[in-house]
Amino acid sequence: MMKSLDQKLSRILADASCPDFILADAKDADMAAGMAAPGKSPEHHAHEGKFRTLQEYRELIRANVKQGLIDIMLMSASTSEVLTLKERLFENSHVTPAIRANDTTDIWMATGGIYQSDPAQPFRTASLDHALCGKLDCAPEEQRLGADLGLYSVTYNNDTTLDARTLNAYSEFRLEAERKNFRHFLEVFDPNAPRKPIENLGRYINDQIARTLAGVAGRGRPIFLKVAYHGPAAMEQLVSYDSSLVVGILGGSSGTTFDAFHQLWEARKYGARVALYGRMINNSEHQLTFIQHLRWLADGEIRDPAEAVRSYHGCLQTLGILPYRPLAEDLQATLRESAYGGKSRPGQSSAPRPGHSKTARQANASPDFRSMSAADKLAWNQQRLDNLFGKFKD
Repeated sequence: MMKSLDQKLSRILADASCPDFILADAKDADMAAGMAAPGKSPEHHAHEGKFRTLQEYRELIRANVKQGLIDIMLMSASTSEVLTLKERLFENSHVTPAIRANDTTDIWMATGGIYQSDPAQPFRTASLDHALCGKLDCAPEEQRLGADLGLYSVTYNNDTTLDARTLNAYSEFRLEAERKNFRHFLEVFDPNAPRKPIENLGRYINDQIARTLAGVAGRGRPIFLKVAYHGPAAMEQLVSYDSSLVVGILGGSSGTTFDAFHQLWEARKYGARVALYGRMINNSEHQLTFIQHLRWLADGEIRDPAEAVRSYHGCLQTLGILPYRPLAEDLQATLRESAYGGKSRPGQSSAPRPGHSKTARQANASPDFRSMSAADKLAWNQQRLDNLFGKFKD
């Protein structure tokens, strides 16, 4: 079956004014958060901290794929083996399976770990052959049995030695991927422990993307980008720079429903053509209904994010599901973390927001880690990760 991702990318590249929008469900958190990755179980009580099982997590993936409103399902290689290769879940679906192709150290989130306090190091667990066909050394005719698309992530920390190591690892990956007919999209995280503060983070990320890809030609290039949303100006700048780059956003932390809907609506308005939402979908009251509203916003069928929130609450009421927040509270914009293991909040938005604290006003500047102790760095990172993923340890 023809995949909607391929159809939409073809139309977007042929005509930048076409209305197509690509939506992905990111269910790859087991590459980062371990026990907490599947999210809180609906049956958990107050402080018990009971999480879904991996089997329950995969059942959600099955349901979201069968609904047919997303274009990409992003998974760990082990989950893809079960669902793509063994169950053939995607065989008669327009949804494209994809794997997280690398797991840099800034997403290592073991309870008690201190990895996020150190600058990200390149690392890759997944085997491309295993993703493609379930074994080493796939024959050419076997390369389309599994997932032939992966997310590759880089994190720049304004450090010459570390950033060069990151770029070398990305270069090695691209060469292997091209030889094996494996496509990728490039995720550029915000710095997790920058060597020096970065005043204009949105511009820094845009410049890094342009410089990184300037030397990459043809089939070695990513089919689209995934970046933190740093506001209208940064998005417009990146989108207008190179019409051959299809730009997408990552969802970030789970704030209110308005946060999720408004971010997609605004990013789309300023040129984004892809949205990859992970925690926002996984932490919603009812994932299928949440995805339906993301799709309506992405396709312009609902043109007001506040209207989408009201509609979502109405659907929850019809389903007999109690929302996590009263409607008035869920219509509020909050300050959230914008990257997986990064140090930034989203750039200035056009949404009406509650009063800004000093921390919020400094959102586009990274902290000065040189003046922080190891304990301070760890506390800073833990707070940001709690905001990004939710408090896993309760």
